[in-house]
Amino acid sequence: LVIAREKGFFAEQDLDVELVAPADPNDPPKLVAAGKADIAVSYQPQLHLQVGEGLPLVRIGTAVATPLNSLVVLDDGPVKTIEDLAGRKVGFSVGGFEEAILGAMLESHGLGMDDIELVNVNFSLSPSIVSGQVDAVIGAFRNFELNQMDLVGRPGRAFYPEEEGVPAYDELVYIANSAALERPELRRFLMAVEKATHWLVNHPDEAFGLFSATAPELDDELNARAWRDTIPRFSLAPAALDHGRYARFAAFLEERGLIEKAPPVSTYARDLFE
Repeated sequence: LVIAREKGFFAEQDLDVELVAPADPNDPPKLVAAGKADIAVSYQPQLHLQVGEGLPLVRIGTAVATPLNSLVVLDDGPVKTIEDLAGRKVGFSVGGFEEAILGAMLESHGLGMDDIELVNVNFSLSPSIVSGQVDAVIGAFRNFELNQMDLVGRPGRAFYPEEEGVPAYDELVYIANSAALERPELRRFLMAVEKATHWLVNHPDEAFGLFSATAPELDDELNARAWRDTIPRFSLAPAALDHGRYARFAAFLEERGLIEKAPPVSTYARDLFE
């Protein structure tokens, strides 16, 4: 989004886009549902839960097309396999979905939630594992926490949910109000985002320079590393929708009890160019 703005790709589509950082990361979908924002960047898992609660939200595009969430341990620690988590402490920051992911990963290795001790570390994921408070953390972003741990001299290792029994999903999606899907601005927005994505993939270093110049706190080694690790995960066709993949993930959430019933994909995810 920043690249699309800075490179003038939004302007090319006759769009004046204001990027607003929320005070609370849970706010954007609620603002879209209330008609106070046109588009929100949110998480696919969160979208399913909010649609289940009756919010009028629809995924119109994908920003990051793979999970970023992961189960992280110290690289030189005692946990070498998921089976090694038996009898150990696992930190988390948000209940519900993270517990569902962890449960599925444990079950794929013959363990259950009763075999581990869950510890709420209140978003202090890497510090809690580096300090030894817990043996692993679920909910660590593979592009961020792993780099954070490496920079303090305590490298981590990730177990990836999509390799351990959890259906693949989009980490970050663009969502709009279901009553506004016919607005032509939405399609023009996605065209600008696609152009920006291809440009930053083709020019990663120049793109990071543009991105980090927008705020001094972004221009550091951690963000530079996270940028490099995120680039391969951006969706190169943001508007495209894999119906089967969304249906499989919704079935997983239903099976884990996070949503009551998986609705038809077309009710909460669309390709606006179809």
